[in-house]
Order: sequence, then C-alpha cells, then structure tokens
Amino acid sequence: KEHSFVNYSIFVTFFPQLIAGPIVHHKEMMGQFDRRENKNINWENLYAGLFIFSIGLFKKVFIADTFSVWATAGFDHAASLNFVEAWVASISYTLQIYYDFSGYTDMAMGSARFFNIRLPQNFNSPYKALNIRDFWRRWHMTLSRWLRDYLFIPLGGSQCAQLKIVRNLMITFLLGGLWHGAGWTFVIWGAMHGVASVVHRFWSQAGFRMPKVIAWLVTFLFVNVTWVFFRALDFTSAVKLFKGMIDIKSLVGSGNIFAITHLIPGGDVLYVLPWIVIFTLIAFVVKNSNELTDSLSPSFRWAIVSLILLVMGLPDFQQPSEFLYFNF
Repeated sequence: KEHSFVNYSIFVTFFPQLIAGPIVHHKEMMGQFDRRENKNINWENLYAGLFIFSIGLFKKVFIADTFSVWATAGFDHAASLNFVEAWVASISYTLQIYYDFSGYTDMAMGSARFFNIRLPQNFNSPYKALNIRDFWRRWHMTLSRWLRDYLFIPLGGSQCAQLKIVRNLMITFLLGGLWHGAGWTFVIWGAMHGVASVVHRFWSQAGFRMPKVIAWLVTFLFVNVTWVFFRALDFTSAVKLFKGMIDIKSLVGSGNIFAITHLIPGGDVLYVLPWIVIFTLIAFVVKNSNELTDSLSPSFRWAIVSLILLVMGLPDFQQPSEFLYFNF
C-alpha cells in the first residue's frame, strides 16, 4: 500500500534498528516520522536516550565483554573441562549473550530517542521467566513476534488440532534456529526449544504447577543448557561442554575444586563466582532498563548515574569489540 520512495528510504536507513536489535514493522515507524512534534528537539527524549544508551554501553563493555573471556576460553580454547570449568563457561555465555544483546538493544533504543523515535521493547527481563513460553515472551520480543505473525499463525497457529499445533510449534522453532545460522547446532537449539514449548503446553493443559522458585530454576537451567548448542562452534565442542557439566567425579580427589586454570587468570574460580552471582541476581531481581527509563524523571542524581555508566562503558578503542547478534 505504501509506494513513497522517500518513506521507504527513511525506514530502511534509520540506523538505530538497521543492523540488529529490535525488528520493527513499517507501521510502527512511519507514523512517528510524520509527526510534526517529532521534528523538533525534545530535551526529555534526549535525556532518556542518553540514560538508556549509557546503560546499554555499560552492559556491553563492562559486563558482556568480561564474561566473553571466560566463555571463549571454555568453548573454544580448552581441550577438556572439569565440572566447575564447564559450568563457569556455560553460565558465562548465558550472561554474556543477555548483557551483550540487551545492551545493544538499549543503545539502539537510546539513540532512536535522540530523534524522538520510540523503538519497540525487545527485552523484558527474560531470565525472570517461570516457563519457556514466558521466556520467549521476554527474550528478543520482536523476533518472537515476527515468528508468530509470519510463521506460526500462517501455519494455523493454535486454532487447530493438537497434532497440528505441535507441528506448528516445531516448524516455527526449527526455522527460528536456522534464522540464526545454517548449522546443525542451531537446528538442535531450535528443536530443544520447540520440544520444551510442546511439553509446557501439555503440562499447562493438564493443570500441573510448580513452586515459583523451582519453575524459575528449571527454566533458567534449561535455557543455560540450550545456549551451549547455540554458542558451540560445532557438535564436538558442545559435547565437550556437556561432558564437563556432568563430570561429578572431577570434584573428587582434584585437590582444589576451585582451580580453573583454563579459564581464569590465576586459576581461581573464586575470582569469577562473584561476577556470576552478582550479575545473575541483577538480571533476576533488578528492574530492567525499560522499567527504569519509564520511571525516569530528569534530576541531577540520574544525570550523574548516566555519566558514571557512560564513562565505565567507554571501550578501549585499541581493543575492538563486536556485538554477538551482528553475526546472525
């Protein structure tokens, strides 16, 4: 219905959402570009944009890039891993990918606010999810919406027989895995989430419930395990991680169960445990950047917070750092 070359050009060249991050629909953007008030400087939007951009930069450079060192050492460099090493590597990647991609999204949304444009929310504290369906309502929300609108619903959605619903879920998640890359590890990752979604559907229909703490733990551990396939360079690398994750015997007679010579400078897991505990708790307990921004009111205190986050997040430009989702 839209045939304006100028409007098309504006939509496809708006850089905050051009390469990765929120997947936006034409109808969400063009109305904002047309509003007269959006063509003037809005100091509240500039303030909010700087705040959320600073949070995103801090997430990426200070948090995600720190965890990437331990994840890369475990997944790519270590020939074998003991129990503690494997879990440190897997959880490090679980936290890396969250803070990396949500950090990018914050930076995209923040820079869009500079132009008085609001991009759709893309993360809503996904590691607070109590089941796999809840996780996909919170993680990369615009991709989940895209898969729903252009794959799941056209296939018949949930308005059909149970077997067809199972088929629709599996096809959607398998293709969602392939969307990230043409490799068997991505197919397996998508299949695992598809099976989990099917199991959750039947579990819920049967009326079963778990205590919230157990539901959260099961969901978080499942997501952590599936990230192994998502991150592994190949099937052999994934198997190496899983062997270590179930190698309980490595805890016995090892002398020092906290020795992590492959992953951590100094070989002491006590160096990384506080990072894992603190930033897992932040992802689970603290308000997310969207909630903080929505409740933000311009003040000297928040200006100082933004400045501190911005300075701490300033990268060493001699050490280039790329966003994980630029690969997909």
